[in-house]
Amino acid sequence: MRLSSLLILFSTFATAGLLSLVAASLSADLIEDTSRSAVERGLTMKGMDWAEVHAEGLQIFLAGVAPSEADRFRAISAAGSIVDAARVIDNMQVPATAAIAPPRFSVEILRNDAGISLIGLIPQSADRARMLQDLEAIAGTANVADLLETADYTAPRGWGRATAYALSALEELPRSKISVQAQRVQITAMADSAEDRAILENDLLRNAPPGLEVDLAISAPRPVITPFTLRFLIDETGARFDACSADTDKARARILTAARAAGAAQNAKCIIGLGVPSTRWSDAVAMSIESLSEIGGGSITFSDADITLTAPMGTDQALFDRIVGELEGRLPEAFALLAILPPTPETEDGATVVQEFTATLSPEGLLQLRGRLPNDIARDTTDSYARARFGTDTVHMATRLDETLPASWPFRVMAGLDALSFLHNGVLTVTPDSVAVTGRTGNTEANARIAQILADKLSQTDHFAINVTYEEALDPLAALPTAEECMAAIQSLQDETKIAFEPGKGTLDASADAIIAQLAEQLDLCPDLRLEIQGHTDSQGRESMNLALSQTRAQAVLTALQDRRVLTKGFQATGYGESQPIADNGTEAGREANRRIEFIRLLPEGETPPPAEAENAGTTDTPAAEAAPATPSTDNAAQEDGEEAQDQ
Repeated sequence: MRLSSLLILFSTFATAGLLSLVAASLSADLIEDTSRSAVERGLTMKGMDWAEVHAEGLQIFLAGVAPSEADRFRAISAAGSIVDAARVIDNMQVPATAAIAPPRFSVEILRNDAGISLIGLIPQSADRARMLQDLEAIAGTANVADLLETADYTAPRGWGRATAYALSALEELPRSKISVQAQRVQITAMADSAEDRAILENDLLRNAPPGLEVDLAISAPRPVITPFTLRFLIDETGARFDACSADTDKARARILTAARAAGAAQNAKCIIGLGVPSTRWSDAVAMSIESLSEIGGGSITFSDADITLTAPMGTDQALFDRIVGELEGRLPEAFALLAILPPTPETEDGATVVQEFTATLSPEGLLQLRGRLPNDIARDTTDSYARARFGTDTVHMATRLDETLPASWPFRVMAGLDALSFLHNGVLTVTPDSVAVTGRTGNTEANARIAQILADKLSQTDHFAINVTYEEALDPLAALPTAEECMAAIQSLQDETKIAFEPGKGTLDASADAIIAQLAEQLDLCPDLRLEIQGHTDSQGRESMNLALSQTRAQAVLTALQDRRVLTKGFQATGYGESQPIADNGTEAGREANRRIEFIRLLPEGETPPPAEAENAGTTDTPAAEAAPATPSTDNAAQEDGEEAQDQ
């Protein structure tokens, strides 16, 4: 009885335990299914159906491939908001991230009177120190602000070529901004004049390396034209402008189109400037040129809004009246037209009455004044004015008095003398009907300036004629020697006299003053020349000492030229030591020949020197893009090895 009771008790406990296990298992399965379903539903509602959900006991496993790390984190957060976050196990994956692309390397260089600043990102492999050294040489005493950052990526193709071109362009542009990329350089700058702008654009485009895209935006200040002047005439020599002014490119195009239709040359020019009296300037000019062409000759002169049309002597009166009437009706309101048909000269007893004043300027600068003036005051005033304009000792006065001359006669003489001062030689003729200036000049703007002066100072009824010829031989700028001529002259000076130094030192010998002065005088005629001043030695002594000595001597020559106010912004001094002998160092004569200073022209990349210059330079011609190696430091080797250097 006792054993039976124990079995019953044990069976009861066993059954209860089994039932508990079954209940627990069923509860766990229920919890798993409930949690998995809740998490799946929550993720699906948030658009994360890419996530796979598994449940094992109380733990929720998230699997699948998340589009990004951010999506993976959002899935974990969403599951943690539904069940206890500690129960969420992350088994998700994220696609491998592609290699980070290299950054876009670019540099902005800004140059003004305060200095040079540069900002941007450059490759770590770029020679930053050399770039800053070149910029400091360009800036001179001004500051160079370095705001560059570097990145350890391979330099893109063309980067070195683009930066070298940008630095060479910066030398010519004192006020500019240059943006540099591997395949593109953008230059924004300001030139002093339209002529300088054309020269700069031509040089920058010509020197651009092949394959490099160059974007130029060079502006030039427009001149203020006072009065706003235009003069167009048609005579036996053809149609031409003495002066032409316009306010916009569109206005210039219209004026030149009308002039070419009237017979002017295709290469006629017109200056764009400020000071136009009316926005309809080009309309008035085009109408007037068309009317003058219909008359068949004469001149049309604009001085601000005043227009003077002078027909040729002998023009049919009816034709003249019709054309002038039509033009007056068409002109914009701001303009006033004065039309002149010169009468046939009157005669007395068959002879023409001559009232005339002439001023003759000789090529030597002598001025002879002849003809008629109205009174003593006018004669004294004319004499004083001429001496002030042309020089006290160059004026010869031989005039007579004529009280019947017009009251405006002295003013016309003064205006004519002003105009004559623009000529190399010529003649001023003043008559009751006209003021005429003829002669030769080396000033390309002489015609326009003369027309502007006469239009401004003469009355609207005064007729004037200009027949001035430009001759390049008289132009001081055109007469400047070419780079080849400059190099030939420098070589000739060196052939005559050698630049001497104190033995074993980098100090110029006293005898070198004469040739340095001659070189400075020649280089003043060649302001745009770019030179490398090379120092060379013989092979006596240590190589390092010779290199330092040659650098010191080349720098001494450059400094001596600077002391004589030679513009040396395009010069560089480089020592080559004993590396480039031109004679045998085994003889005294050869060593003497090897101790020398050479001037070598720096050429743009791809340009070759003329044969004669290349022959003089031997093998040392250095393209501008292949600058000489970094200058060695001049330590105290020359002093420490003075005894070895006695023969240098």
